[in-house]
Amino acid sequence: MAQLTHIDDKGASRMIDISDKVSTDREAIAEAEIVMSGEAFSAVDSGNAKKGDVLGAARIAAIMAAKKTAELIPLCHPIAITRAEVAFELDDARNAVRVRTTVKSRSQTGVEMEALTSASIGVLTIYDMIKAVDREACITSVRLLRKSGGKSGTFVAAEAPTSERARKAKETTVVAHPSPTMARRPSILQDAASPPIPHLKGRQSNQTAAQREAFRAFMTSRRLRATEWAKQAGVSPSQIFAYLTGRSHQIPRDTAERLARVVRVRTEDLFR
Repeated sequence: MAQLTHIDDKGASRMIDISDKVSTDREAIAEAEIVMSGEAFSAVDSGNAKKGDVLGAARIAAIMAAKKTAELIPLCHPIAITRAEVAFELDDARNAVRVRTTVKSRSQTGVEMEALTSASIGVLTIYDMIKAVDREACITSVRLLRKSGGKSGTFVAAEAPTSERARKAKETTVVAHPSPTMARRPSILQDAASPPIPHLKGRQSNQTAAQREAFRAFMTSRRLRATEWAKQAGVSPSQIFAYLTGRSHQIPRDTAERLARVVRVRTEDLFR
């Protein structure tokens, strides 16, 4: 059975003595993923989050984290990093953002922890930037993808299994019943609630469902993106997203009227 190298014979924690190790080229690639709501994903994608450029902030944070890993992980050796690169992959089918970090060094010890710390802080920064919109955003994974160099040679991770927790997080954030005519970016979310017309509020759910489908179809036919449409109307996009996702049972009448004016239709036309 392999021994834990950071534990001595007496069970005490220790920093490994690397004095006799030869300096070699080391590289590690790590990845972290966060799944979020459609509204939060749209803000990340468009760069219009309340706090500013989400990915720009996450990139700087990830690079800084790689450089400061030895200050955060108690038994890591301070090493000279020769490269810290951060890339993002946006999965609009799942409203997910993956942070992939590559760290290189020529040293006596590996850079796996630097890459993992970098990816972790990058995805945590994304959460910090979007939490005002979606506090339920879920970090579903942090893992080492590849490492090379040193005595142990090259390691390549197998395809990561989807945990039950990650699967549930994806199910709660994936857009339901996607329309094939929708634009690539999921600014227009599926499913909704009832319209703001007062005399329709008490009617049966099948009529409500028809009206919500009509509102969604109206947005789709005109290729309206909720964030942009709301901005033009001078209203909060959260009202549209809350309505579309069922968190709100109606769009306030004044909001609906403003939205209708932007596209030059009657308010009732939004729901027919």
